[in-house]
Amino acid sequence: MWLPILIVILTAYLLGSIPSSVWIGKIFYGIDVREHGSGNAGTTNTIRILGYKAGIPVFIIDALKGWFAVFMAKIVFGYFPMLVMPEYMTFVAAVAVVFGHIFPVFAGFRGGKGVATLLGVGFGLIPLPALIALGIFILVLLCFGYVSLASITASVTLPFVTYFFVMPDNFILLLLTIAVAIFVPITHRQNIKRLMNGTENKFLKKK
Repeated sequence: MWLPILIVILTAYLLGSIPSSVWIGKIFYGIDVREHGSGNAGTTNTIRILGYKAGIPVFIIDALKGWFAVFMAKIVFGYFPMLVMPEYMTFVAAVAVVFGHIFPVFAGFRGGKGVATLLGVGFGLIPLPALIALGIFILVLLCFGYVSLASITASVTLPFVTYFFVMPDNFILLLLTIAVAIFVPITHRQNIKRLMNGTENKFLKKK
């Protein structure tokens, strides 16, 4: 049993470690986005530094990493027909892929905050709550202009949305969404300080 579990964890981590923003920036623009702007290897900083032509592919790739990691566990266990995949394996893969995105082995362990990858995981595990959370993100972003505030709000509301739209007795699933609600604000703690001080940069500026 331990062999497929280790394969899932390692594969998901390596998948998450694909630093799309760093590679796209260096290959097509000769720029390491981590050396500019917020220093974050994510979609927002990529768009600010390189524009939408670079930022949109980064977002899609990072989200697909999370989405594929969820199903990759089933693929791996498919090669071990004598074993039954534990229910928790998709969640283990989700944690590993996000960890890989934040601490990518292919980019000196300096990655992004994992929001896009978490969204991909969400669409793989809980499509409807993930879609609602994405809607909340877009609404907050349009109203206030802050990506950080939108990310935090969407993540904090995810457990409640999941509880009402998915079976509330799925303890592991609820635990995962609660972990997301705690994890995202932690990764955005500097943004929270800037929001409180009124120094956070707006992604969308009201006219």
